[in-house]
Amino acid sequence: MYKACYSEEMRSLDRAATDIGMIPSIILMENAALSCVNELKKDFNLKKSRVAIFCGKGNNGGDGLAIARHLFNMGVKVTVYLVNGNEFSGDALINYDIVKASDIPVDTITDTDGFEYEIRSYDIVIDAILGTGIKGTVRGIAFDVIRLINENARYTLSVDVPSGINSDSGDICGICIKADKTVTFAAYKIGMFMFPASDYTGEIVVADISIPEKVIEMQNLQINVTDDRFVRSVISDRDNNTHKGDYGKLLIIAGSKGMTGAAYLASMAALKSGAGLITLACPQSVHNIMETKTTEVMTLPVGDNDGHMAYTAASSLVSRAKTADAILIGPGIGRFNDTTEVVKTVLRNANVPVIVDADALYAVSQDKELLRDCTCDLIFTPHAMEMSRLTGLDIDYIEENRIQVSREFSEEIGATLLLKGHHSIVTSPSLRQYINNTGNPGMASGGSGDVLSGIIAALVARGIDGTKAASSAAYIHGLAGDIAKERYGVESMTAVDILNCLPEAFCRILQVDKQ
Repeated sequence: MYKACYSEEMRSLDRAATDIGMIPSIILMENAALSCVNELKKDFNLKKSRVAIFCGKGNNGGDGLAIARHLFNMGVKVTVYLVNGNEFSGDALINYDIVKASDIPVDTITDTDGFEYEIRSYDIVIDAILGTGIKGTVRGIAFDVIRLINENARYTLSVDVPSGINSDSGDICGICIKADKTVTFAAYKIGMFMFPASDYTGEIVVADISIPEKVIEMQNLQINVTDDRFVRSVISDRDNNTHKGDYGKLLIIAGSKGMTGAAYLASMAALKSGAGLITLACPQSVHNIMETKTTEVMTLPVGDNDGHMAYTAASSLVSRAKTADAILIGPGIGRFNDTTEVVKTVLRNANVPVIVDADALYAVSQDKELLRDCTCDLIFTPHAMEMSRLTGLDIDYIEENRIQVSREFSEEIGATLLLKGHHSIVTSPSLRQYINNTGNPGMASGGSGDVLSGIIAALVARGIDGTKAASSAAYIHGLAGDIAKERYGVESMTAVDILNCLPEAFCRILQVDKQ
């Protein structure tokens, strides 16, 4: 599983690679260049391609100069364009001197009039202008060059990060390259997962540039990017001599008049995610509907008040919870005084992990003091609006500070938090964080979150740690969404499509090598 880091953490990692790993920085630059060349070889017949490399004067530009040398030696038609002059230093200067000593064409850009025609003549543009060290706003020649590349390039590969992106915040510094692919080194950069920068990175490839694993581990980076191998390591193989009780008894408290779909989606997602025994507790008035819709799920009718759970349901729920390995509460229960009291009672009396979702999050937001009496492990699954209710923070602020807000909430509550959205973030009570890298815009439809909560609940019921379960579920959910996108497209896919793609998602993950 790859790490994600801030720019200063990456600089520390580079220094540690040299100071502790004894790897000269020029070797790291060389490996970075080779990794970019290897990615280009995957996508193009390079000997039939014309390549323009735009270099700034920092180490990012040094990477670009090294790329130029390798491509030139392969017989590729390559031209280097210097965007901010030729005042190089350190490793970048070494590569500049090598390029000068060769026959590689080098042009210093001082005027961009008519330069769009030059850019259009190339098959590939390589962006090595600014890198992660950008400060302030892009101006002058660099601004004009980036604009012209975006408007005229056929294909753009960015080195480490697209130029103009703040690699910590994800802000655009006036303008930035819109890349088709970004090859980043050793670790993801945090800003790549934040808006608006995540719309500009294209496909992201993390390249190994030979920094030893032990050096990376010594940096104690707290943010991880979930991948299939991590998820595979979380899901244990099933023994032949097992029975349904070995895979968890899950109590789902969900549904009300007009919102039976939420209960159905959560229950079926849990079933398709391997839970052994599932009981769906729902109001008496919708019980027959749920009996019909969820054939393989047991149902428990509870006290009803005009289609939603009555407060009198609380005692039977607390009693049934004693036989469960995990509880999911909230999908489609509605926002009523009765349901708020049911949520409070269940949380105060639960002695197994509870996934708090949807309308249960609303109930908690009305009285966070109730969490002081909770002794069970909690997993919260809010989207930005629900997070705003829980914290009192503006939605825009939350979206601009997703990592920090998540950390602060988990630290305050002592719970696992899955903050949903593009690149969902899972934060553990110990403040270790996991960023999800699957999913697509087609998943932004009603019921998708209910499918996610069902997956989390199934994994927790199987005995998986809440943080690992939440981060794995986010990945599985997104992968199922990506499979659904392949089949149905982003406009027409539904939550049921995601649900029906869960088996294939699990099959793909179970085929991955755990080591």
